[in-house]
Amino acid sequence: MRSTNYLADTNILGELARPRPNPGVLAWAETVETLGLSVVTLEEVFFGLAWKPSLRVRNWFQTFVEQQCAVFAVTPQIVQRSGEIRGSLRSEGQTRSQADMLIAATADLHQLTLVTRNTRDFAGCRISLLDPFQ
Repeated sequence: MRSTNYLADTNILGELARPRPNPGVLAWAETVETLGLSVVTLEEVFFGLAWKPSLRVRNWFQTFVEQQCAVFAVTPQIVQRSGEIRGSLRSEGQTRSQADMLIAATADLHQLTLVTRNTRDFAGCRISLLDPFQ
């Protein structure tokens, strides 16, 4: 697996696939040699492409993943950490999605900065966050 410092959320991939991506996201992406992705993010992208098919985006995505990404599997350790984070937040009255907490746990256990526009979805997870849209 290629070395990386970042784990991208689905919204970052969606932005990079646009014909004219946000300048902040594009500037940040140009500084990154290898981008980490959770298999959860891959599933979300394939869901989106099945729901709203786009041959251009599908071709871009497949090439991008093959050439520039390191994909992280969901392991028993990630599942455990995800459950701990989600349960802890729930005990504080904060409901979070299983998918987001699996992504957060992947970032946590691999010591990666999670790159997302939706920083509120990951607040309280005690992981490093970066919003390149700002």
